[in-house]
Amino acid sequence: MHSSPPYPVEILYRPAASLRVRPKTRGNYVQHCNLVYAEAHGIGLVMDVFTPKQNASGLAVVDVISSGWLSDRTTLNEHIGFGIIDALCERGITVFAVSPGSVTLFTAGEMVRHVQAAIRHIKNNANHYGIKAEPLGLLGVSAGGHLGALAALSPQRGRPGAHDPLRRWNTDVAAAAVFFPPTDLVDYGGVRFDRIRVEGLELEALLFRNGTEGVEEKALLDTLTALSPARIAPLHPPPFLIVQGKADPVVPWQQAEKLAASLRGAGGSVRLIYKEDGGHPWPDIGVEIEEAAQWMDAALRGTGS
Repeated sequence: MHSSPPYPVEILYRPAASLRVRPKTRGNYVQHCNLVYAEAHGIGLVMDVFTPKQNASGLAVVDVISSGWLSDRTTLNEHIGFGIIDALCERGITVFAVSPGSVTLFTAGEMVRHVQAAIRHIKNNANHYGIKAEPLGLLGVSAGGHLGALAALSPQRGRPGAHDPLRRWNTDVAAAAVFFPPTDLVDYGGVRFDRIRVEGLELEALLFRNGTEGVEEKALLDTLTALSPARIAPLHPPPFLIVQGKADPVVPWQQAEKLAASLRGAGGSVRLIYKEDGGHPWPDIGVEIEEAAQWMDAALRGTGS
């Protein structure tokens, strides 16, 4: 396994990205870079694994690396800079920073399946990674929170007698912590998501690989609904922590409320944290990161709610 981060190619073409190449970190972990967990269309899907330097508990969390439904090392460096990796590893939790792919190549539905493939890979290789296969936590920020919530609320069943060992594992997670995730694409702040235009983002390609032109209205609505965590009716949702800024200019704060209401309606346990002046994100988000890490640790140990 490689222990030093590779140099991101995008920095050669996006000079501003270099501002986040060396994030501040307390460094209480060993980083193993670019481990392949699956393939999609002949492309390797990779993750970085962060193992605690001391007091490893055997517990683990999948951190879904996606910003604007783009997954690259710059986004991972943001997570490191936020303090996510430090906060979890300092509690003895191993972190699997999973890149599910980008909207330039995959739809949202495909990326959700990639997250689930990562969960199966991690569970199947738990001994190799020095962790327990279960319980497993899940975390995501923004688009990563959207994909993570979808994966957590639509788990795939395992088939114990399957010939393929990966298929023997389910994709259940024991707890999910999400930061300002889109949750309702049918009603996104009063606008349907496929009608939003954001420069630099191919939002229509999230729904269908070739965009939405010529797609029937029913197919559009069905896909928007299927990709809305707040519109999924899970039978047994895992405990959720939702963190949302009330001044978020990207994700309307009501998106968090919708997901919380849906989970509670399904009998799930939800903790909702609002940051009154919080944007997307906010300067002192480390406070909420630490709170989320404490919540996740307790949830995985079976001592939280």
